[in-house]
Amino acid sequence: MDARHFLGLERVNESTWQMRVSERLITPGQFLFGGCGLAGGLVALEEAAGRPTVWGSAQYLAYAPLGSLVSVRTQLLVTGGHVTQARAVASTEEREVLTVTAALGTGTLSSPSPWVEMPAVPAPEDCPPRVLSSDLGPSIFAHVESRIALGRPFDRLDGTPGSPHSAIWARVPGHFEPSAATLAIFGDYVSGGASEPLGRRIMGRSLDNTLRVASLEPSEWVLCDIHMHALASGFGQGTAYLWSQSGTLLGTASQSIAARAWGPAPEGD
Repeated sequence: MDARHFLGLERVNESTWQMRVSERLITPGQFLFGGCGLAGGLVALEEAAGRPTVWGSAQYLAYAPLGSLVSVRTQLLVTGGHVTQARAVASTEEREVLTVTAALGTGTLSSPSPWVEMPAVPAPEDCPPRVLSSDLGPSIFAHVESRIALGRPFDRLDGTPGSPHSAIWARVPGHFEPSAATLAIFGDYVSGGASEPLGRRIMGRSLDNTLRVASLEPSEWVLCDIHMHALASGFGQGTAYLWSQSGTLLGTASQSIAARAWGPAPEGD
């Protein structure tokens, strides 16, 4: 299964694609998962441009609830010798949901190795599963397997502040094809990264997602190496380095989130 099939994205005509917001594409809040929105835009833009993603950024404007049909319309704004600058607008019948801007293309100059280092963490099979509360209902998290490589499980967040650095191994079982769209889905894990430094469960609603692609190396698991930068006046921001199991930097993902506490405060707060 590739990312396009996971999303259920189908081409309608030269510039339009559609996808139905199914159970495996939603947040626990029962609306389109932000990473899936960006992923859908990138799949459409790559097919329209015939070029791979260099970077893509999504601004979220409205919710697309479970069951809604999302149309993705692409515009190739500038096509150069090596780079295409493009835009995709996703909407339902009622409203515009998100806008994706992106650059797509290829070049020749490369560094032999990345200028950052993958953290030393246990292998995925040696890490505990990341478990969400069963009362949240069905969501994408039932279809994407994730394991805690660095940080605490939700049930051990007792109000004690922790590190702004956490890490999660993630994979879609049966999906091994590397793509910008897959990285976009995993990159949305940044939105949950504020829980560890605050020591309590935080719900993060994405205001934007940005993905920058470094290398698309095949890897069953992707390590989301999350670094939270700040949380002020209800808004947080952070970045994730996305690593293959062999230590190749696949890309980086960053987000701004509207953050609020999730559930009752730990005892002692």
